[in-house]
Amino acid sequence: MTHKGESTTKVHYICQTYVEQKAGREGQAGLKIGKQFQYSTAAEAQNRAEREAQSEDCAGADAYTISEDPNSGEVGLPNFLVRLGNTPEFDGF
Repeated sequence: MTHKGESTTKVHYICQTYVEQKAGREGQAGLKIGKQFQYSTAAEAQNRAEREAQSEDCAGADAYTISEDPNSGEVGLPNFLVRLGNTPEFDGF
């Protein structure tokens, strides 16, 4: 039972894949988010990232956790479990 004013943090376990983006008018190629999956455990997210990274059309994959404060809606920075293949710099996340 939670009391009024008590903060409970919710943890999300995410697998996110990236695909290569062709060079546009500026001539700069890059990465864009391909797929995003949410799981109940860190192991499930990491296993999916490992499987997705094996796919031919996947440039790279991340598995990470983020914490959310449901009261305020604030989301923390990602805590990476695994980063596989070609993934963006953290600043570009």
